[in-house]
Amino acid sequence: MAAAMIAAAGLFGAGMALAQISVTVQEWDVPTPNSRPHDPAVGTDGSLWFAAMNANKLGRLDEKSGTIEEFPLDIPNSGPHGIIADSDGNMWFTANTGGYIGKLNPATREIAHYMLPDGRARDPHTLVFDSKGILWFTVQGGNFVGRLDPASGEVILRQSPTPASAPYGMAVNAQGVPFFCEFGTNKIGRIDPETLEITEYEVPPGARPRRIAILPDGKVYYTDYARGFLGRLDPETGKVQEWASPGGLQSQPYGMTSTPDGKIWFSESGVAPNTVVRFDPESETFQSWPVPSGGGVIRNMAATADGRVYIACSGVNKVGIVTVVVGQ
Repeated sequence: MAAAMIAAAGLFGAGMALAQISVTVQEWDVPTPNSRPHDPAVGTDGSLWFAAMNANKLGRLDEKSGTIEEFPLDIPNSGPHGIIADSDGNMWFTANTGGYIGKLNPATREIAHYMLPDGRARDPHTLVFDSKGILWFTVQGGNFVGRLDPASGEVILRQSPTPASAPYGMAVNAQGVPFFCEFGTNKIGRIDPETLEITEYEVPPGARPRRIAILPDGKVYYTDYARGFLGRLDPETGKVQEWASPGGLQSQPYGMTSTPDGKIWFSESGVAPNTVVRFDPESETFQSWPVPSGGGVIRNMAATADGRVYIACSGVNKVGIVTVVVGQ
């Protein structure tokens, strides 16, 4: 386990004086070398889970002991990518190179497989549950958005209206409507959960939205990987507002989440070391911290109920936890 680090950085942007914020970033080595931990997730017990893409495993961190338990997948070269827990404690994952959705029961280690009904849907990417327990997912290269009903096992796919739009990051708003990034173009998509009709919203030319987070007010935030911006879309009006990322136009903002206190978090993958960045929508200010290991590209983030942020550091084979310390 790497040593914990406390770091503080200056505030960026206009706004009133804020309480001093610092964080600890603690990291743990993943047992299998070069496993490429891709996406993190929060288990029903609050534990840190991750998809080890190159190792063909899922992993779970015991934060108290610092040990990581690995769960090998039963289909070779599945390439686990996205990962999320359901309300029963099962861990669902996208088999990005295997072309299926999987469900792991951690207690029994049994794995269920849900094959996708179109051969073009070869690379399922990111997945998220809505409030009704329906699983939604993106298919990047295949250019699909999918819906999986765990009760029946039925999988429905819908093609993105824009060719080669590369559906990528995904989130569901408070009304149960899924939104997704179209990383291959300058658009954000939404899919109606009842009719499955897809609506697209244009963001500035040249933008490449990669990951997405939605606050309770319905505003959709996204990382613009190509241009080095944090963007915000108001789906009601179509208005987009942008802020330059603290690391600059080449900072390649990437992994993203929102915490229960209404703050946006994202990673900058184009700077060395990678940073974790906190954005306060009320004051429109940023604060950023370096990742002790360097990060090696933080591809996604997940927020816990108590406001911590889980990260997976692909290039350095680590997972980590970011904890806010206020007023110190």
